[in-house]
Amino acid sequence: MPNHTTGLRSRVLAGLAVAGLALAAACSAEPDTTTAVPADPVGVPDGLERFYEQPVTWESCADYGADGSYLEREGAQCARVTVPLDYDDPDGATARIAISRMPASGDRIGSMLVNPGGPGASGLGMATVATSTELADRFDVIGFDPRGVGESEPAVRCLTDAEADAERALDDGDMTPEGIAASEKRNREYADACAERSGIDLLAHVGTREVVRDMDVIRGVLRDEKMTYLGFSYGTRLGTAYAETFPDRVRALVLDGALDPEQEPVEEVVLQAAGFQRAFDAFAEDCAGYDTCALGDDPTQAVARFRALVDPLIAAPARTTDPRGLSHRDAITGVQQALYSPSLWGSLRGGLKSLADGNGDTLLLLADMYEGRGEDGTYSNINDAFNAIRCVDDPRITDRAVAGEADTRFREVAPFLDDGRGTGQSALDLCAFWPVPNTGEPHTPDVPGLPPVLVVSTTEDPATPYQAGVDLARQLGGALISFTGTQHTVVLDGERCVDEPVIRYLVSLDVPETDPHC
Repeated sequence: MPNHTTGLRSRVLAGLAVAGLALAAACSAEPDTTTAVPADPVGVPDGLERFYEQPVTWESCADYGADGSYLEREGAQCARVTVPLDYDDPDGATARIAISRMPASGDRIGSMLVNPGGPGASGLGMATVATSTELADRFDVIGFDPRGVGESEPAVRCLTDAEADAERALDDGDMTPEGIAASEKRNREYADACAERSGIDLLAHVGTREVVRDMDVIRGVLRDEKMTYLGFSYGTRLGTAYAETFPDRVRALVLDGALDPEQEPVEEVVLQAAGFQRAFDAFAEDCAGYDTCALGDDPTQAVARFRALVDPLIAAPARTTDPRGLSHRDAITGVQQALYSPSLWGSLRGGLKSLADGNGDTLLLLADMYEGRGEDGTYSNINDAFNAIRCVDDPRITDRAVAGEADTRFREVAPFLDDGRGTGQSALDLCAFWPVPNTGEPHTPDVPGLPPVLVVSTTEDPATPYQAGVDLARQLGGALISFTGTQHTVVLDGERCVDEPVIRYLVSLDVPETDPHC
């Protein structure tokens, strides 16, 4: 399967951060630099006392990466928490987890940890996600960059900025024997670069298994008896794994845009592809109502028109103001980025019209948003961290026949992503060449005694299919809120039918008796 088709992305990349750039600063107060309240942490595992008992010194967020200035303006505070790199060797090397906090403005219940997904997405900006809601009154809202990600130290790094640009310009869809061999060679080189630049020890301990242990250290140093957590997309995997690891430490979990822990990786990718096809079809239907729609006024012809627009880019990139040009790979990435949310459909419509006129600027900007490339040409480490986490979290495909079958199924369920070059064969994904073994496997969660949790699932979510949320709610014995829409995640997007029961649950632990079917 082409590499650009295999990933989830977070609600941040689906538009929340873009919208956040337009927000006015809500608070200019200087953050305090006092340490956490001098109470003993609860639930400290043997041998980890020094990590759970460490003080937290809150400071300015100004030096905490791309979101730091925004967080500073909003009145957030930042800190770093030290954790073992390897929990089986707590006296060995350590990592530092970057966290952010918007202090509760009213009658405080405790802390609420929030993760935007990815994997690999920075979560520091999530400290502001509950602004203007009761959650901001009742909770210290805590964002965090998981180990290896963003401002946490050390961070996963595999490619330089120049190498990342060069990789995006390459054709990764050639399914001839020569093309497959070239793709696998690049995958080996990428894995080798990750091992050399990030270190084997970090790559071996950057997965979900370790992150949930870090989350519990954060709970401990914040002096919360139990965990209140809101997770989006891959963040639902973190929430589920935390419940499995620390079931007696759960107060409340909201899991929006669920991953099904029972699902095999190939099945997950195929279902995602089908979800993106449905989102493309919905976009095409909407686009057909505009005279400027490059896909025409007949949605049944949208796939053919789309392929006619993007397939010529395989041979030569489209013109852009940026000297890079728009590659075929970046065109597809930009389109997928916009399909995460209808709020980006206008940009996609304009981008396709511009491409029809010979200009790729808008689609390149959308692709840059997805790839974590800033205006100055520097990259966040979202892609490198994404690859490192998924390769250690899941079993890898090493059978070329299985990879070829997966590619065939992918093209069948997502014809808008089929460039017509399928051969029934496919290159092995880079995880097949990863230098450390995986630490996770598909499984059915077994969490006896877990308090009621709340799962939110959107009917036409392009990245995390609705049924996965239904299944996760059943597996965890939790309640379900179904939202009718075509977007990736919905909590705190302003949908009252969703937000009111979610907030009521997080504040008062009142679980909806029935699915409201918003």
